[in-house]
Amino acid sequence: MAENTEVLVVGGGYAGVMAANRLTQRDDVTVTLVNPRPAFVERIRLHQLVGGSDDAVVDYRKVLADGVRLVVDTVTRIDAAGLCVTLAAGGTVGYDYLVYAVGSDSTDAEVPGVAEFAHPIATLEEAQRLRPVLDAAPASTAVTVVGAGPAGIETAAELAEEGRTVTLVCGGELGPYLHPRGRRSVARRLARLGVTVLDGPGTNVTAVTHDGVRLGDGRELPSGPTIWTAGFGVPDLAARSGLRTDALGRLLTDETLTSVDDVRIIAAGDSAAPSGLPFRMGCQSAVQLGPQAAETVLSRIAGERPTPVSVGFAGQCISLGRRFGVFQFSHRNDTATRFHLGGRVGAKAKEFVCRSTVWQLGYEARRPGVRTWWAKDAERRRLLEARGGEAPITTERAAQA
Repeated sequence: MAENTEVLVVGGGYAGVMAANRLTQRDDVTVTLVNPRPAFVERIRLHQLVGGSDDAVVDYRKVLADGVRLVVDTVTRIDAAGLCVTLAAGGTVGYDYLVYAVGSDSTDAEVPGVAEFAHPIATLEEAQRLRPVLDAAPASTAVTVVGAGPAGIETAAELAEEGRTVTLVCGGELGPYLHPRGRRSVARRLARLGVTVLDGPGTNVTAVTHDGVRLGDGRELPSGPTIWTAGFGVPDLAARSGLRTDALGRLLTDETLTSVDDVRIIAAGDSAAPSGLPFRMGCQSAVQLGPQAAETVLSRIAGERPTPVSVGFAGQCISLGRRFGVFQFSHRNDTATRFHLGGRVGAKAKEFVCRSTVWQLGYEARRPGVRTWWAKDAERRRLLEARGGEAPITTERAAQA
């Protein structure tokens, strides 16, 4: 009888679910997924939870393969030498291979007052805590959203469409990813919704108080709830476990997503830094990195050489309330082109992406391994060559495995 291989997936977001599902294509692989929540979180809908139009959760039975064992708990430490993890509720779980897919969360901003008075919305719990705060505030209460990326833009638009008085503080350029054409489309829609957009020099936030926001140019804005969307961090599990990370805390890997410290640990999603050159955080990269991390594990089980990672981007979609949106097309290397879809068509494109992403998770659960082709980004290879190549696996343990 063939020996069974235990694979532990830490994190049940887009990357973790895709990895867990892909791993079930082999009957001699047992897959356990550890996640702190009993339901899958649609992070790309958290702004809708804040606005009251969606709960941003999906039953795991719709997206997770039947053969995956779900453990609702939090991993507090990875013992790479002992091939096990410690759980917050007590006890340990062993593994032969571990897929590190802990995702991202709110960054610990160093701006005075953010921790005490601002409301981050990078996680389900943060968004859920904010919603009753908004419900308790009169509609005329000034709401300040800090951050000019998709999360900030979408949250500002959602609340303005709900009738709120919203100011979006960019700290620089509105929608820095966007092509100028796409940016103008976003700005026009925000203006129609009544959102006050503060962008350009001097709009960085220097302090947050219980009733206001102070900007770099000295302006002070009155604010009831202040919503903080300026940047993401990652959980520090890898660093706490003695594994090497980049400056943000993402697990350092080679181009097969294998940890530079341990060949039995493979990373995926927002918490992965292949060759120290991580991809943009988000579900678009996560749904590609998850199955490729699983393929690395499956290759090692089969005694084959893993294939280097390949991720290609299509663009960035931003909802502007429930009826309008922008889909910004990009080159595969994640740089914006001059083309975008706006208005109601853009809104339909955004909703299609949200729905199809959940469908994609479920499809992988039902038919693991069907998709084997990944978009190629020649620019990444050139960047790696210019830096002298990818990060190697250097530990004695990795060399001997």
